[in-house]
Amino acid sequence: MDKQRLAMNRRRFLAGLSAVGVGSTLMPGALVAVAQDAAEVTVEMLAAAQEMAGLEFSTDELHRLAERLNRPGNVQADFETLRAANLGNATQPALVFNPVPPGMTLPTEDRPMRRTVVDVAMPSSDEALAFLPLTHLARLVETRQVKPSELTALYLDRLKRYDPLLHCVVSYTEELASRQARQADEEIAAGTYRGPLHGIPWGAKDLLAVRGTRTTWGASPYANQVIDADATVYRRLTDAGAILVAKLSMGALASGDRWFGGRTRNPWNLEQGASGSSAGPGAATAAGLVGFAIGTETRGSIISPSTRNGVTGLRPTFGRVSRYGAMALSWTMDKIGPMCRSAEDCALVFDVMLGPDGLDNTVLDVPFNWDATSQISSLRVGYLRSAFEDDIVDDSENPQLVESQRQRLSNSQVALGVIRDLGVQVAPFDLPDVPTDAIGFILGTEAAAAFDVPTLNAQLDSMRQPPEESRWPDSFRASRFVPAVEYLQANRLRMRIIEEVHESLGDFDLFVGSDLGLTNLTGHPEISIPSGFAQGSPTSLRLTGKLFGEAGILRLAHAYQEATEHHLQYPPL
Repeated sequence: MDKQRLAMNRRRFLAGLSAVGVGSTLMPGALVAVAQDAAEVTVEMLAAAQEMAGLEFSTDELHRLAERLNRPGNVQADFETLRAANLGNATQPALVFNPVPPGMTLPTEDRPMRRTVVDVAMPSSDEALAFLPLTHLARLVETRQVKPSELTALYLDRLKRYDPLLHCVVSYTEELASRQARQADEEIAAGTYRGPLHGIPWGAKDLLAVRGTRTTWGASPYANQVIDADATVYRRLTDAGAILVAKLSMGALASGDRWFGGRTRNPWNLEQGASGSSAGPGAATAAGLVGFAIGTETRGSIISPSTRNGVTGLRPTFGRVSRYGAMALSWTMDKIGPMCRSAEDCALVFDVMLGPDGLDNTVLDVPFNWDATSQISSLRVGYLRSAFEDDIVDDSENPQLVESQRQRLSNSQVALGVIRDLGVQVAPFDLPDVPTDAIGFILGTEAAAAFDVPTLNAQLDSMRQPPEESRWPDSFRASRFVPAVEYLQANRLRMRIIEEVHESLGDFDLFVGSDLGLTNLTGHPEISIPSGFAQGSPTSLRLTGKLFGEAGILRLAHAYQEATEHHLQYPPL
């Protein structure tokens, strides 16, 4: 049999596996050998494939499948056409995820933003200036106590000074920042003030495309990638007058805190990673290297680094912010949000970012009504019972870990007490017991599709080596074993889970606590705010809202931060 015939038979075999829901580009050695030597798909091949997929067809059914798959003009040609389309990462699927359960009514009233009135004088030192919340920086810029160009020079200097310690910068956008700063200086001097982001330097997680700059996705195969487009988030922040000073590090292809430049470090503990995948935004914000930063979350990548680095991070509801120009990992789970020093900072940035752009068809037009003066006593708040229970088990071999867990629990209980003291009525609350682990493969399956072409071409294999040490290449291959039917069944179960969570929340506006695995699947918003320290590392209070309930969680977070000073602490670098 000639080589061409063998190749065709192998493609037919692989297509056959796909037709029964087991298609893969990575077969165990024995199956590959059989496929290369066989003239047609056999019952034995299908029997092996069904075992891998957890299926059980009868012998008669397997014979009929083999007969069907060996017919001329079967589905293998369709698969070859799909792969030849070279879809890349940016092409969205036709299937659109909507987290809104049937019967839920979305708010429609749009009210003017009400900000906290801030009266601030110019600090006596550059360091004190660098760590001011965005609300204070904005007031200094608005009252012309500091120029945008001066802030830009300050933050660029700090980025260059501390990046050798933190490894949080992928690229400096110094020339771009200089142009934007000069423009802001001129506009404000002429009496044109665009709003609270005008003249504020910021950093972008390096998965947001900015025309003319590298967008590396934290992965060595894309280290020199330049995308000829501007992400919607970048464009909207630029239109608001914000100044981009750096593209910040991210875990390779949005996983962990290791990237091709090394491991991004936690400024509170340089022996510890910054957590991922928004590692750079978390570390840079905590270290006072930017006025604010933008991160993304698929399964914890805003909330986790916000906790680790002691900053305030908002993960919005899925469908709030356009992801156009952002690397796609999961079309049904990716979310973009601000990482700042305070809750009101997050509110100001979020207000600029949100809303449809005509380029991301998942975004819904739902108002965000920020009112820093509204009464929090009207909020109906639950607290996640399991998050405040003392279930710590003594471990004589790791007493420091035990003590850290106890301190974290204590900090959470104290934080809940502060909320009660603010006049908020809180009641115990339990999330439904649902099988989220069983549908966790949704993320891996979508990620494999997003990076299918470079996976097929083995272009990502270098990522498995240090410093990235990424498991993505093998994960992408493994995800090709997921049957299409099971992926759809998982999403059907996902909608049932969304409905159960919606019902369980009942009259609550939000709850104190977190379940990242669950709420990233359901699309609910969450904020992480500093609540103290445990063994020298920051701890957090997490608030989870109803769908599109960002205003509620931000308002309670803001009240908490007005009553405490945890968010004003910064690391002694």
